[in-house]
Amino acid sequence: MGGPSAEREVSLSSGRECAAALRDEGYKVVEVDAGRDLAMRLSEIAPDVVFNALHGRWGEDGCVQGLLEWMQIPYTHSGVLSSALAMDKEATKAAYRAHGLPVVDSILAPRDEVRRRHVMAPPYVVKPNNEGSSVGIYIVHEAANAPPQLADDMPEMVMVETYAPGRELTTTVMGKRALTVTDILTDGWYDYSAKYEVGGSTHVVPADLPGEIFTACMDYAQRAHEALGCRGLSRTDFRWDETRGKDGLILLETNTQPGMTPTSLSPEQVRALGMSFGALCKWMVEDASCLR
Repeated sequence: MGGPSAEREVSLSSGRECAAALRDEGYKVVEVDAGRDLAMRLSEIAPDVVFNALHGRWGEDGCVQGLLEWMQIPYTHSGVLSSALAMDKEATKAAYRAHGLPVVDSILAPRDEVRRRHVMAPPYVVKPNNEGSSVGIYIVHEAANAPPQLADDMPEMVMVETYAPGRELTTTVMGKRALTVTDILTDGWYDYSAKYEVGGSTHVVPADLPGEIFTACMDYAQRAHEALGCRGLSRTDFRWDETRGKDGLILLETNTQPGMTPTSLSPEQVRALGMSFGALCKWMVEDASCLR
């Protein structure tokens, strides 16, 4: 849990929740704030299983998974390749396209060029290619005269993608089963604070959608999970422009380390289907392995 990424605080919250739930389930749990001494700490602890509650870079992009494979310690969630693919948004889109899944157009462009000119006709969105939790999102509206003034901590190469209007939907896959669809309601953009602050958004579970759209979300999430080679738990996010019917449904990204905080979407979907948070954490521990 924790670690050095931009999502450190979310990871600490996820880790605390999971550790408490696993203790209630009867497991002996050691909480580790992942730092540069992680390999040494793991050698000292000699765990039977690592529950990976890290989010963002290093913990979600294949790095820690590679370390755990090297040390031959079974771990939760997806493996090295699928984690790396899913964390790289452009690589994710390539996998989606190869499996016939709908996405919006996007390009990778130098940060300084995006500051100088519109590299794509507005409206568009600028984001890091390898961060999660809506970190570093810039929305450039149709009437924008000037390009976005990106912060200096944005990476040198950023993703620029066509803005997708509509409702924010998400579906969790657990093992090989898509669970349900959540409709996320918020006053503005579903940004970091809307995701993690109590009252930042309202979640309708299951979403009140036309049957065709609900079924498509379930199908697309399952196919995305398989296309990226995910294991354990994943969550795929969508935008749906209801004025265009099924043609208005597009995939945004797949999260291989969905949040496990009190406001997180995947645990909420699991609870909606009658499974406790503790039972979910237990399932993830018992599902852990190497060579994922």
